[in-house]
Amino acid sequence: MSLLRPPVPPACLALLLSLGTCAPPPPEPPAPFGPVPTEAQLEWHEMEINAFIHFTTNTFTNKEWGYGDESPDIFNPTDLDVDQWITTLKETGFRGVILTGKHHDGFTLWPSAYTDHSVEQSPWENGEGDIVGLVEDACRRHGLKFGVYLSPWDRNRADYGDSTYITYYRNQLTEIFERYGPIFEMWFDGANGGDGHYGGADEKRSIDGQHYYDWPTTIQMVRELQPDPKTIIFSDAGPDIRWVGNERGYAGEPNWNTIDPDTLYAGKAGITELLNHGTPGADTWMPAEVDVSIRPGWFYHAEEDSLVKTPDQLFEIYLTSVGRGSVLLLNVPPDRRGRIHETDVAALRDWRARIDSTFATDLTDGATASGELYRGQHDDYSPSRVLDNDSDTFWATDDGETTGTLTLTLAEPREVNYVLLQENIRLGQRIARFRVLAKTDGGLREIGSAQTVGYKRILPVEPVVTDKLVIEVTEALAPPTLSRVSLY
Repeated sequence: MSLLRPPVPPACLALLLSLGTCAPPPPEPPAPFGPVPTEAQLEWHEMEINAFIHFTTNTFTNKEWGYGDESPDIFNPTDLDVDQWITTLKETGFRGVILTGKHHDGFTLWPSAYTDHSVEQSPWENGEGDIVGLVEDACRRHGLKFGVYLSPWDRNRADYGDSTYITYYRNQLTEIFERYGPIFEMWFDGANGGDGHYGGADEKRSIDGQHYYDWPTTIQMVRELQPDPKTIIFSDAGPDIRWVGNERGYAGEPNWNTIDPDTLYAGKAGITELLNHGTPGADTWMPAEVDVSIRPGWFYHAEEDSLVKTPDQLFEIYLTSVGRGSVLLLNVPPDRRGRIHETDVAALRDWRARIDSTFATDLTDGATASGELYRGQHDDYSPSRVLDNDSDTFWATDDGETTGTLTLTLAEPREVNYVLLQENIRLGQRIARFRVLAKTDGGLREIGSAQTVGYKRILPVEPVVTDKLVIEVTEALAPPTLSRVSLY
């Protein structure tokens, strides 16, 4: 006897549905729109805050860019404590660390087999020390990811400008990956050529920035050195993440994670604006990283101890970087002792306390979300999905609908200062403009608006006491999605 049931006649199926004895299947999810992030890029987005650490001979010469003629004898921190760096960063919310393994002066913080300009020739630890190894080990022990910045420009090397230097540079990259991997982010700087020591030549050298380094070959080498987990590669032109176009701590408004790589070349008019904003509907997912220093300079200078950014300034940077869908790379340079200075530590701790207190209580707890139009009128895509604390579920509209409205009703009237939104970026970046309205005695009033959302948008709004807010997507490149809405 067959165990298969006979098919239900269409008329009976319609009757069963009308009686509510079975639910219609959910519609297909929206098709991905344009490029979407890789798993490695998604993990990078989720890190949100990483630390840059600039530490080298410049720390001891009081320079920002060393000329390359510095003696290794000057590198001699008196009280080096890498654990102090990493525990400070861990407790203040950083997820990863990128260390300047080599800056433009060419001095390497590890004992490289390919140069005599390194810690091995310094008096620190009698030439037996390895800063890169210490930082990598501390990161692993304290649960932070480890990354490296290796400057392509080298003002110490006699052969900079010749093809032999490219071999030298790639040999050092190989050392880094084989000794200290896995590397979560490889940071390639855009500074190229100029005055330098160059092995005693003491001259200015120019290179063809577009071709000299043969970046495609170098990037492919990195991919082969570490195929899994995939290293995120940063440079002005990616390929995985791009420079944000400034070093002042803000992503653009709008901030698109997409861009056409062939538009990113040195000398292009408006290149910094392009990097800052990205390009809507472009063909490559290449989000912007926001790099900025806690001090005026990238390296420690005692005269800047009174100029460390305040917690309020750092909080504003948080809102204009992480709060605009980017990842913040905040530079925290150790001093000549080899410790993060007390002033910097205090600023970081107060900043973290400000973030934690501001976003401690989500006012949507106990709230409901409603809206008339959502995908297939099916619960799987209903407004309630923005409140379920599940990043894999989301509100979405039907195909062809590029606007939409959600209404949040709170359990009681509360003062709202910030609105946090997240798109489901696994399906691409879509929202191009939205606004927030609040119910007041005079009816609905707009309290804030912005353009892009992306991975995360934290929108400061006009403070208002209310029990009802409306999120209105007024423009999108494709049917919009939202996986989260929170209020603070």
